[in-house]
Amino acid sequence: MSEGILEALQVIEDQKGISKEIIIEAIETALISAYKKNFGQTQNVEVVFNRSKDQFEIYQSKKVVEEVEDPSLEIALTDAQEKNPAYEPGDVIKFLIEPTSFGRIAAQTAKQVITQRVREEERNLVYDEFIQYEDDLLQGVVERMDNRFIYINLGKIEAALSKHDRIPNEDYRPHDRIKVYVSKVENTTKGPQVYVSRTHPNLVKRLFEQEVPEVFDGIVEIKSIAREAGDRSKVAVYADDSTIDPVGTCVGPRGQRVQNVVNELNGENMDIIEWDTDPAVFITNALKPADVVDIHFINEEKTSCIVVVPDHQLSLAIGKRGQNVRLAARLTNCKIDIKSESDMNDFDLEAAKALAASEESADQKDVPEIENEQEPAVQENLTTENLEAVIEEVEEIEEEEMDESMESALEKEDYETGELSSEQAEDMADLGQIHDEYRRIDEEFEESEAVDEEAVKDDHDLMDSIDEDLSE
Repeated sequence: MSEGILEALQVIEDQKGISKEIIIEAIETALISAYKKNFGQTQNVEVVFNRSKDQFEIYQSKKVVEEVEDPSLEIALTDAQEKNPAYEPGDVIKFLIEPTSFGRIAAQTAKQVITQRVREEERNLVYDEFIQYEDDLLQGVVERMDNRFIYINLGKIEAALSKHDRIPNEDYRPHDRIKVYVSKVENTTKGPQVYVSRTHPNLVKRLFEQEVPEVFDGIVEIKSIAREAGDRSKVAVYADDSTIDPVGTCVGPRGQRVQNVVNELNGENMDIIEWDTDPAVFITNALKPADVVDIHFINEEKTSCIVVVPDHQLSLAIGKRGQNVRLAARLTNCKIDIKSESDMNDFDLEAAKALAASEESADQKDVPEIENEQEPAVQENLTTENLEAVIEEVEEIEEEEMDESMESALEKEDYETGELSSEQAEDMADLGQIHDEYRRIDEEFEESEAVDEEAVKDDHDLMDSIDEDLSE
């Protein structure tokens, strides 16, 4: 058969990284398939690669029997003893065969088997290589883009960057070099798939590991990250060694280290926060640059608290569109309610703690079942007969609640900046949605009434016309 097979296999191994043994196994399987395709499926054959001769050898196995029923699988005892008198019934004899031609179909089958096996091994090699980079940082080149993904060339494979994994307002062009976080690697029937992200919080962590040797070596530890990609991130850092300043280490000389991270993320602001075992101290650090006067935890787990800040820093503590307090809550894993000193004087802390305790107990009950039981009654009551009364009553309640919310907002010093607290903003948004919904229902009801009145008018006109025709 073929000569110089080992040399050819060595070239493939060097170029594609596929072991010679795997290719030899694939060729053996392919030759068996091709032989059976050409000479019958019942053939009991075996293919062996003879390294000393540098060739593949095909052996056909036959069982020694006294009376032959299937010549392709059996050999007569007399014929076997002519080759070797020691053969007995039940022995298996292997015959070396050299088929002159496999035929076109058989050869094509062998080629397909070998090609498929090589492709599978290539996919496995790529998957094994990139699964090591999962939860890590890689640099790639933007190749192309469509409506769903931007495809990043990572060398041996293209990674997919989806829309929700892109930084808002970040522009990508072909041949741009960008750093991405490998969020997931899958081995699918179509081959390995690598998914990357530019919005994942761990992207910030990996960038700091590249820029700050102390973070990479574990001297400074990143405890948690809260991120709103493209806008601002808060990073909590900690060092076991009291002589090391973790914040200053991450900021770097003249802020160069953190600035490199900011530049890579296209100007995303970075707040480096010192982590602390004391939740109160940690929350105080997380709310910077605002000053904290006092912190009151309203549950034993210390997962919910009221933070008191100076009146003139209420807006600063809440942040633009509530961003500062929102990121601080994520960073500390604590629900934070910001109140000014003047508001805190009129606030009943004990009542808040009691309310929090009651809410926790209520959460343990089967609330959805109660709500589902009440829904039919509510739906039955909302008939056309009393819809107007319901709408009027709801509108009166809405107006009162909206007036109270607006009065409370106007008392804040952040009224001049147009900013509200996070709770007030959510309340105003909810009331606005309720008001819009009932306005829509009211308009539909009025339209239905107008249609009914028009239909009645048309009926009267029709009856008058009939009466006139009859009288004539």
